[in-house]
Amino acid sequence: MKDEVYSHGHHKSVVNAHAIRTAEDCAAYLLPELKPGMMLLDVGCGPGSITVDLAERVAPGQVIGLDRSDDVLTQAAELAALRGIENATFVSGNIYDLEFDDDTFDVVHAHQVLQHLTDPVAALYEMRRVLKPGGIVAVRDADFHGMSWYPELPELTDWMDTYQQIARGNRAEPDAGRHLISWAQAAGFREITPSSSNWLYATEEQRRWQGDVWSERVLHSAYAEQSLERGLLDQAGLDRIAQGWLAWADAPDAWFLIPNGEILARKP
Repeated sequence: MKDEVYSHGHHKSVVNAHAIRTAEDCAAYLLPELKPGMMLLDVGCGPGSITVDLAERVAPGQVIGLDRSDDVLTQAAELAALRGIENATFVSGNIYDLEFDDDTFDVVHAHQVLQHLTDPVAALYEMRRVLKPGGIVAVRDADFHGMSWYPELPELTDWMDTYQQIARGNRAEPDAGRHLISWAQAAGFREITPSSSNWLYATEEQRRWQGDVWSERVLHSAYAEQSLERGLLDQAGLDRIAQGWLAWADAPDAWFLIPNGEILARKP
């Protein structure tokens, strides 16, 4: 496996945020393509909340969720059992060397995965390999430099600058959303349908959630660990950015927009 460093890490503040994601708010661009009986691979499935939604859509077709973290795979399996989902299984694996035969799946899905990889083209090529002819690779990734917020607090600007340094220090591409077409073309896809959708945090409930999540992540997740290890911030700097997130959430007119690039890439 390539020498990959997951910029977000698996602190509970990260995993818990990922666990509330649904197919409806993260894979709406893919849902019209799904049909009962399809075989689907969800690469980088995390705690499985999107995976089990997709499994419901393609039942009785089989869904495999793949991740490299045993802890999140356990959480995903527990969620499937809780929801009574019997057509989803979860396995550990390597996105660059998938342990499946050529032409196995109707759909290969990856949500917010390519932005963390050192070689997203190689990953897409491998996803294409295990796809049946006529099948679809569906990927969605945020574009960090495309994010916008108000009020324009200096602490959030520092948060972004530091995250960019962390991700690029890991040889990853945090602005992945804008690169998806280029990467898919380099992986051999020619029939590509692009789209974009946003996450918006502007109501009081949304602001509180976003502010609380990121203030905790700044202090306790891999963001803090890598910032300190690499000398990007000291503890006082982390504390200041965390407080900035809470101050942003307190503003009654606050707004935070996250744009996401999406593609459906079909194998000939």
